[in-house]
Parts: sequence; C-alpha cells; structure tokens
Amino acid sequence: MAPLPDHIRIRLILTPNFNLAATMNFIDPFRAANYLEGRGLFQWEFASEHGGPCTASNGASLETQALAELPATSTDFLIVSSSWTPDEHGTPAILSALRTASRQSITLGAIDTGAFVLAKAGLLNGRQATVHYEHMDAFQELYPDIELSEDLTVFDGPRITCCGGVASVDFGLQILQSTYGSDIANAAARYIFHPEFRGHGAPQNPSGNEPMGATVPDVVRQAIKLMETNLEEPLNIPEIAEKAGISHRQLNRLFSQYLRKTPALYYRDIRLDRARGLVTQTTLSMAQIAIASGFSSQIHFSRAYRDRFGLPPIQDRSEGRIPFEFRAWPMHRKSKSKT
Repeated sequence: MAPLPDHIRIRLILTPNFNLAATMNFIDPFRAANYLEGRGLFQWEFASEHGGPCTASNGASLETQALAELPATSTDFLIVSSSWTPDEHGTPAILSALRTASRQSITLGAIDTGAFVLAKAGLLNGRQATVHYEHMDAFQELYPDIELSEDLTVFDGPRITCCGGVASVDFGLQILQSTYGSDIANAAARYIFHPEFRGHGAPQNPSGNEPMGATVPDVVRQAIKLMETNLEEPLNIPEIAEKAGISHRQLNRLFSQYLRKTPALYYRDIRLDRARGLVTQTTLSMAQIAIASGFSSQIHFSRAYRDRFGLPPIQDRSEGRIPFEFRAWPMHRKSKSKT
C-alpha cells in the first residue's frame, strides 16, 4: 500500500461572478479534516487572473493571488470555479496556466461551469464532464464532441468536475476519501452536518425528487418530458395529450391546477428558458437560437422573448443580464437524440 501524502495542495482559480457558496462548500470538508486531525492535511489558496478581490455572483468578494505570481507546479489540484458567462473568462493567461498544469500531470478540476474553461483549453477532449444543469444546453452547443454527464460529479482520470451548489461538498469529500480514506472523510462529513454522501453516479435531478415536498401527477411529468425532448420541433398540445394518455381538456385542467399555466404557455416558456441560456451563455446567432428553441420565425422568437423577459434577446446578450428564473424541475434540456 502506497504511503499517505504528508499534505495535499489545492489551488482554485476564481473567475468574475463565481459562485461563493459552491466554492466554500468544496473547501469545507478539507477545513474540517485539518481540524479533526490536528494537522494540515490540506492546504488551499485562491487565485485569479489579476489577483486582488474577486467578486462573486452574490456580490461578496474573496481576496485572491495573481495567477502569474504562483509557481505552476506548486499544487496537486488546480480547480476552476466559475459561474455566469464562463466562456468569456477563458482568457489566454488562465488557459495557459491550465495547459501548463496539464503537462505537469496536475489533476485539473472544475466547479459549476468551470468545465467550459477546461473545454476551451482543449483539456476535456475525449473525456466526460459535468456542469450545472442550467448551462448544459450551452455546453453541448459549444462543445458537442465532449461527453456531458448529468451527474453531480464526474471523475475521469486527471479531470474532475462538479455541477456546483451543495454537491461541491460531495466533490470535496470524494477527494478527501481518495487521498486519506473513508474514516477521515466520514468524520469530516459528520462534522459539517452532511448526512448523506452522494458519490459517483448520483444524478443532479433524481426522478421524482421534489425538495420542498410538492408533487405533481405522473401524467403531468410525462407531458413535461415530452415537451423537453421536443424543443426544436415542438409537438402540438393535443398530440402531447394523446401520447400521455389523457384528454386535451384534462391536461389543461391539471396544468392549471399544479403549474398555474396552460400546457401551451408552459411549453413556450420551456423553449424560451432554453433560448435565454443560449443567448446569455453562447455566441450563437439569434437565428440559430430561434431554430434551436423551436421558433420558425426570428421575429416571432424576439417578440415572445421580450414578452417573457422584458427585453429583446440581442439586448439581453449585450447587457449581460443573468437569467432570473430558476427551477429544480424540470431540466429544460434538448433531447440527446437531437444533438
């Protein structure tokens, strides 16, 4: 059996508007392990391209060191923590640091949307990765040849990725377990009150999971699934009702009761939610986005987009507005069969 390392060094590269909670969630198991063991098993540092305060998506700031001032080989893990507009933050300096670390056989990782930056550096070719579900469509459009997983975490050799949020705790615990064993990992999880460890293969949105306990009938879920898998070429509502085994009238009643929208409006909003992700997170043309979201007319698309979000898509992109509608259910995803 190989001897345990004296310590593990972790460097996090933060990009503007990174998710502070996800970043701290990742670090907390290591903090707990150090405390419980009474020694510095883990050392971590925060870096950014220029150093100084880096502002998170919630407005808080974290002090960072300039990436160029840190020796490229003085870490065991190099993790990119990114959130909104990640493709904009794959700057030459950050991409160079990642490529240098790759040549030194340093494990490269990503939190939330950090996989966009790894992909832009060409460091996920032939590998599997994950990102936050809100950004999956954009990732698939930008990097169609990279295998994207809907799991919370993905460990593919020296490339490790996590969707962010509370799952970052599980991400940190997996590293802790793989380096120092289950005993310390279990103790750290208990200490930070993480009662259920979710390992490899745990999905971002388990089927039937409603965190607040609210439920909708299975037939409504089935109708929503049909909508989600037919975004580019939308079905008509009577056809959805027929495939779900319910009358058009009954489908209308259930949607009104449980979702407070008609099926047609809900379907339109799914398509527009997907469109907004592509508008704000990619450089695809508005015509391409309209087609990918099931709108045959760009004029119709722009009008519907403005009705839903209060501004036209081209203005939404130029102003860098952050999508403000978030839902854990459903995942507004394009069917893989249509990629």
